[in-house]
Amino acid sequence: MQNNLLEKKSKKSKFFQLLVVSSLIFGMFFGSGNLIFPVHLGQMAGNNWFSAAVGFAVSGSLFPLLAILAVVVTKSDGLYDLAKPVGRHYAALFLVLVHLTIGPFFGTPRTAATAYEMAVKPFLPAQFDRVSMLIFTALFFGVAYLLTVHQSRLLKYVGKYLNTIFLVLLAIVFLVAFLNPMGGLNHMPTTAYQTTSTVSGMLEGYNTVDAVALLALSVTFVHAVRGLGYRDKELSKVTAKAGTLSIVLEVLIYLGLVLLGAFSLNKMKLSANGGDALSSIVDLYFGNFGAALLGVLVTLGVFTTAMGLVASFAQDFHKLFPKVSYLAWLRVTCFVSFVVANAGLDTIISWSLPVLMLLYPLSLALILVSLTVHAKPYAGVVYKMTIAFTVVPAILDMLNSSPAVVTNLTAVKYLLNVYHQYIPFASLGLGWVTPTLLGFVVGLVISKMGLFVTNNKPVTQESNKVSNY
Repeated sequence: MQNNLLEKKSKKSKFFQLLVVSSLIFGMFFGSGNLIFPVHLGQMAGNNWFSAAVGFAVSGSLFPLLAILAVVVTKSDGLYDLAKPVGRHYAALFLVLVHLTIGPFFGTPRTAATAYEMAVKPFLPAQFDRVSMLIFTALFFGVAYLLTVHQSRLLKYVGKYLNTIFLVLLAIVFLVAFLNPMGGLNHMPTTAYQTTSTVSGMLEGYNTVDAVALLALSVTFVHAVRGLGYRDKELSKVTAKAGTLSIVLEVLIYLGLVLLGAFSLNKMKLSANGGDALSSIVDLYFGNFGAALLGVLVTLGVFTTAMGLVASFAQDFHKLFPKVSYLAWLRVTCFVSFVVANAGLDTIISWSLPVLMLLYPLSLALILVSLTVHAKPYAGVVYKMTIAFTVVPAILDMLNSSPAVVTNLTAVKYLLNVYHQYIPFASLGLGWVTPTLLGFVVGLVISKMGLFVTNNKPVTQESNKVSNY
């Protein structure tokens, strides 16, 4: 009898730990973009909201889930481990590019800038904008630093508390909105969503950057699960289960947000962006209280993401450069993020888009090979060929998303015209798909023909000590 009770308690404890880890993963990658992009998508898609939502879920949820599984399957202890079969130099360069992009140069500053724009700026006179932005971002990253100094406490702060409050507030918004919907779902979609709503939805999901972010954040939640006492197979199993659970929750939230946007067309016009749309919807349902509610909701969403980003940056860079401590890297990323955040949200977004268009194909190519051939003796060849074939379209996508001063150059115009004319799906922003698959097949053929012999072994936590970096 006593053994049965102990067994039940143990199962309850493990289930609770699974929920907390799921909450941690969800809280670290679900930020403001995940909140506002689906609402705008719903407005643009109109009566094609469901097919558009499916496309959004593919890039905004399925790809991130595959990123988590890639980390679990390869037993990687960070982004460097995951990319190392391509080559040590490439792995180091890829780690630096990803972390600088989603970290102190773009992603992390965007969290503070977004929180300020939606939670503070509406309540202050315009003349105090610069000073208030400076004070707010200093407090934002100061608190983020204090809460991530002790890595082991991240699970408690994000998984147990902050993300739980965020989900409760979001549930209140959904409850009120769906008990009193604004109208029907019979509005005509915008041009892009009339014939290719699923593809358009998938491209909109790129904006969440979650597939790239989760590759980098993986080191943080792997450390968190290990801190609970899990090792080896148990660690992989718990991480996979928690990741799947968090992604399922995200899909449900996406569907709710897309529906909110589609319903809103009965009461308002198409908004300029998702932030304006969500603000108008919350204001309609909650009045003056809505602005404060939305401010708290957005701030909680972006703050948990910021904590995950600064912690993962410090953890991965400490592994790559072990002579510099975790705390030192944490101070660096928090300070640089504070400085960049004060450039303003619009500037940060305009800077980040071209780099993201470069990194997204490379990240998805890495996920593909990690999930399929990482344990094969010829893995190195397939890794190298797949990435090699992906680099060129990724660079062209980056050029295509660059400012006019770049895209108007004669040579760039010519390259982009050829790219869009001859490479399948390039004009849709998916030109990397065919070359990536071709590189994957070429790598397999070369390895089967025995043209190259490699001894690449699957990456394991045990075989990747700090000395490997």
